[in-house]
Amino acid sequence: MLRAGIVGLPNVGKSTLFNALVANAKAEAANFPFCTIEPNVGVVSVPDERLNVLSKISASKQIVPARVEFVDIAGLVKGASKGEGLGNQFLSNIREVDAIVHVVRCFENDDIIHVSGSVDPARDIETINLELVLADLGQVEKRIERTRKQARANKEAQAELTILETLAAALNEGKAVRQVDLSEEETEVIKHLGMLTAKPIIYAANVSEDDLATGNEFVEQVREVAVKDNAQVVVISAQVESELIELPEEDRADFLESLGVEEGGLKSLIRATYTLLGLRTYFTSGEKETRAWTIKAGMSAPQAAGVIHSDFERGFIRAETVAYDDLVNSGSIHGAKEKGLVRSEGKEYIVKEGDVMLFRFNV
Repeated sequence: MLRAGIVGLPNVGKSTLFNALVANAKAEAANFPFCTIEPNVGVVSVPDERLNVLSKISASKQIVPARVEFVDIAGLVKGASKGEGLGNQFLSNIREVDAIVHVVRCFENDDIIHVSGSVDPARDIETINLELVLADLGQVEKRIERTRKQARANKEAQAELTILETLAAALNEGKAVRQVDLSEEETEVIKHLGMLTAKPIIYAANVSEDDLATGNEFVEQVREVAVKDNAQVVVISAQVESELIELPEEDRADFLESLGVEEGGLKSLIRATYTLLGLRTYFTSGEKETRAWTIKAGMSAPQAAGVIHSDFERGFIRAETVAYDDLVNSGSIHGAKEKGLVRSEGKEYIVKEGDVMLFRFNV
C-alpha cells in the first residue's frame, strides 16, 4: 500500500487532521511544538459514491472501498536539514512515504501558538520546502563526489554525474527535484536516492470553520505558491472535521449545511491524495459484494487481475469489462450486454478508471 505523509510546521493542525482521517487514531493533538514525535500511521477508506450505486444495481450484501495509508509526521522547524528540532527524524520519515500532504495554517487563533509568531502561509511553505531542498542538496553533493571518481572509467557513472550536476544546479536555485525536467530514464537513475523534493505534493489549506465555505486571503497565498509548484490545493478545516467525529451520523449533514458546505474538505483531500499517488480504481460487483480495487495508473488487465490474486494474473484469459457510466445508464449488467457495451478485453488492455470487470482465468 502506498503511503502519504502529512507534514507541516508545528501547530498547523496536522495531528487534528490525522485524528479526523482515522477517527480511532491515537495521535495526541496539543498546543505545543513536537507533540507528534513518533509517526502515527492510519489506513483510510477512499470515499466513492460509485460503490453505493453499483451495490444497488447488484443487490450486494457488502461494500468494500479502496484504501490509502496516511502517516502523521512530526512538525518541522527551520534548520531541520541540519538536525534542528526533530529534523533528522522528520526527514527520514518523509523518505519512507510516496507523496506529501503539506498542511498549511490558514487561520488566526491567539490561543494556538505559531512557531514564527504570526500566520504567513507563503513563509511557512518556504520554510519547509527550503529544508527539504537543502537536505536533497546535501545528499546530491555527497553523491557527486563519489560518482565523479567512478565516472573516469564508467559510462553509467558519467551519465549519473550529468544528472546529479543538473539537480545540484536546480537545488541551489531553490527548485524542487520534481520541478526539474527529467526523462523517465533519468528519473529511474536517481530513484535510489529517495529525493525528498522529488515526491509529488498536495497543499492542504487548513482554515477555521468560518472560512470553510469562502476561503480567505491566506488560502490565496497557498494557491499562488502551488501554481509555481504545479500542485493542487484542497481547502479543509481540521476543526470542523474533529467536530464532525463527535456528532451522530444523522446530524452531520445539517451541521455542514449550517456552514454553507457539503463537506469539511476531508473527503476531497483523501480523493486528491489517492490520485496524487498515481492510484486508480476498478470495480467488481455481484450479490456477495461490490469492491473497489486499487491499481497503479497504466496497469494492464492481467496486472489488475493479479491485485485480486496472483493466480488470476498467471491464468488470465480475458476480462469482461464495462465502463461504470455505461453500466449505470443501462441499469444492469444484462442491459449493458444487450446494448453491446460489455467488452471482452485481452492481455494488452490498459484498465481505465471506473471499469467494472469480471476476469476469466485458468487455475
